[in-house]
Amino acid sequence: MEVAVNLELKTLNVKQDITYHNTTNDTLTTIVLNDWNNAFADKNTPLAKRFSDEFYKGFHLAKAVDRGKTTIINLTETNFSALEWERSAQNPDYIVVKLDRKLFPNEKIDLHLNYIVKIPNDKFTRLGFDQNGGMALRNWFLSPARFENGLFVKYNNFNLDDIANAVSDYEVEIKIPNQYSITTDLNSISKDTTNQTYSIYSFSGRNRTDFSLYIEKQNSFRTYDNGSILVETNLKNKKIDEFQRAIIINRVVSYAEKVIGKYPNEKITVSQIDYDRNPFYGLNQLPSFISPFEDDFIFEIQFLKTFLNNYLKNSLRLDPRKDNWVYDAIQIYTMMNYMEEHHRDEKMLGKLSDMKLFKSYNITNLTFNEQYSYYYMLMARKNLDQPLGDPKNTLIKFNEQIASKYRAGLSLSYLDDYLNHDIVPKSIKEFYNLNQFGQSNRYDFEKILTQKSSKNIDWFFKTIIDSRDIIDYKFSHVSRTADSIKFSIKNKTGIYAPIPIYGIKKKEVVFKEWIEPKTKDSVYELSRKNADKIVINYNNEVPEYNQRNNWRSLKHVSLNRPLKFNFSKDLEDPDYNQILYIPTLNYNYYDGITPGVRFHNKTILDKPFNFDINPAYSIKAGTISGSSAFSWNQNYRNSTLYNVRYSISQNYYHYAPDATYLKLNPMVQFRIREKDFRDNRKQYILARQVIVNREESAYITDNSQPNYSIFNARYGNTKTELINHFSFMTDLQLSSGFGKMSGEVEYRRLFENNKKLNLRLYAGTFLYNTTNSDYFSFGLDRPTDYLFDYNLFGRSESTGFFSQQYVIAEGGFKSQLEPAYANQWITTLNASYAIWNWVELYGDIGFLKNKHQSEFFAYDSGVRLNLVPDYFELYFPVYSNNGWEISQPKYNEKIRFIITFSPKTLVTLFTRKWF
Repeated sequence: MEVAVNLELKTLNVKQDITYHNTTNDTLTTIVLNDWNNAFADKNTPLAKRFSDEFYKGFHLAKAVDRGKTTIINLTETNFSALEWERSAQNPDYIVVKLDRKLFPNEKIDLHLNYIVKIPNDKFTRLGFDQNGGMALRNWFLSPARFENGLFVKYNNFNLDDIANAVSDYEVEIKIPNQYSITTDLNSISKDTTNQTYSIYSFSGRNRTDFSLYIEKQNSFRTYDNGSILVETNLKNKKIDEFQRAIIINRVVSYAEKVIGKYPNEKITVSQIDYDRNPFYGLNQLPSFISPFEDDFIFEIQFLKTFLNNYLKNSLRLDPRKDNWVYDAIQIYTMMNYMEEHHRDEKMLGKLSDMKLFKSYNITNLTFNEQYSYYYMLMARKNLDQPLGDPKNTLIKFNEQIASKYRAGLSLSYLDDYLNHDIVPKSIKEFYNLNQFGQSNRYDFEKILTQKSSKNIDWFFKTIIDSRDIIDYKFSHVSRTADSIKFSIKNKTGIYAPIPIYGIKKKEVVFKEWIEPKTKDSVYELSRKNADKIVINYNNEVPEYNQRNNWRSLKHVSLNRPLKFNFSKDLEDPDYNQILYIPTLNYNYYDGITPGVRFHNKTILDKPFNFDINPAYSIKAGTISGSSAFSWNQNYRNSTLYNVRYSISQNYYHYAPDATYLKLNPMVQFRIREKDFRDNRKQYILARQVIVNREESAYITDNSQPNYSIFNARYGNTKTELINHFSFMTDLQLSSGFGKMSGEVEYRRLFENNKKLNLRLYAGTFLYNTTNSDYFSFGLDRPTDYLFDYNLFGRSESTGFFSQQYVIAEGGFKSQLEPAYANQWITTLNASYAIWNWVELYGDIGFLKNKHQSEFFAYDSGVRLNLVPDYFELYFPVYSNNGWEISQPKYNEKIRFIITFSPKTLVTLFTRKWF
């Protein structure tokens, strides 16, 4: 390639010659060239849709100047005759070149290309042109795609660093302005600076699938030479000196070469961009002034992870999308062994583990390596984990970047422990060397492991790699004598996997034995060796689903665990029954400020049974109040019906100045998802009985019965992403006094000009109604909330500030109109349109029907300030059935607001892209 860089236009003018050697046994009539830069061409590419799925708004709102594309000027073959090529709208990130003759095995053909590459802004992926006038480049040029099993591998760019290029030799000549420098992992050949305005750099590389280029005004990279490889890095850490950096880099490079194999290239780059695109998730990401780790340790972890990633990606010739688990497994396995060798005593919480304040927490006792298991288990307990062998592009973001990556390393470490720490290291080295001679795949790695092992390890690939099956063992019977232990094991999931049994005496391991429980009633007998406790999977080698059932005392008959109280949150402690507590502070108009204490068992990892008890004291009312909830979750691993939740909750607060209410809510909820975990469609079916007992109040004269019980069934179907949101919900309510049915459809669309349209259609009708008040009627602008579902600060207020609180329910109007309720049927349409950022215009129309009255047509309009969706919004009515409201007296009493004090609502805005 001859590349002329235009830093003002953010373009690369490329003249490229490709000599394609058909080393396969197939006759080719086409050649596929990857063109991943063209994935940034418009807002409808697969990459753009991926951004939308993960709620990243930046690309959708970007100007054309910030996006990238590839413009091909000409493409010819050996004799410079033009060749046909095609690029489809569905697959804009690769082109298919139609050859004018058949390319037989072992034949070669020359392709000649001229094209212009428009580089995208680096704000999308951290790769591209930056605000300082430089560029970070990867996957920017046209490159032959990987050929395997008689086909070219055709992948779309999803910003996953998994381009499937053919192994190639590169010769690159780059012309850039003199004031700029280039850093690359290609080998330097020459530098021509004879011209006063620009310099020409020449580079080469052999047997590579890609390379990185960094163009900067001021070179931020430093070079470190340990004798076998040149490392160029610009990882940021101003608090450690060059001598410390050199020691750490040399230690990491030497370790990788010792345990994996010699790096095949002369140079490797380890950039801050590489790390930022795939950081080490944990407490090391905290700002330095509160970080629990030393600065040199943070640098070491960052360098180790990024170096190993680049080391393996540049050396292994796997399909980086289909066989991604192999990269992850070797990387994390090597990191774990490195930590074991160089930082064995480092804790997950670093210096915090030494503080007396945190000594009682189980999380402070975890070693640094033990955190990997908990990141994986976080997803397994949510029933969101995915098979390690699944292609990288099918993984949800948390799995792709964290959980699956860590589980892959844990799984290889598990196999290593089972095979006595001998087979796996040798297999990694042999597989690594195999890759220096051509393409490979996961089955080459599996074949090496299988051939070297004297044990049958087919279960490892079938269960651990290619399934979501979970492992969970417990003791079903344990007896002991002074010298021996006899026990049997219950396999709770029916999934076979070897498991280690430990004998523990005063927290010290006195024996460890691997067992293979292939039959249900296997009985084992081991020498006791003075152990006072027998534990399954003590060091967490096996990615086991539940470790709370893994131990038996050999001293006491009782299986009851002692209680342990902890403030706020903690990880599960298998030795204790944990009760967590935290102060709470609630508010409503009638109870006033309500301080309380919340007692619960919700540790960081989800568990089947949860309780949450929150006694409180209502300062204004001078009475005890509070809430409680008990729930049981049942997960289904291999079904679209993936979760059933049984629960019963209770609330006891004031609904009027002089009256309390008690709500009991037994409920069952069925949650349904698509087979594709990345599909954002979610469905649920809910059935509950809402039982409400209200004290009579002198302030409330709605003539409704104070106590009632309502059966409620709902079905919801939601598909949401950044560009489009669609939801559908139906609701059925049956009681002795009424029966009603309603439905709601909501649609949101974000347009390319950053304008947003919101539409909501609501319709409801009574099946029967013998009540004599509007308490159970449909509300036009605000529901009475007789089910006590909404957090209304002044639920019985009809005037004043608290009556202006707005919830998006039932009629959904913002203006307060008469009639305000419908006791027969209601149909409304709510719409809003964003005109600038969070400023929107809204309008509502609807019909409502009451007994003995004709239909009423309602309408209103105004301005909506959508400051934080569902968290803080303001509505300013302008015109409605009431006339020009903005010119009427006491206008401030017409303004409606949404204020939510629930942190969970706000956190969801940031976490939804991960799950």
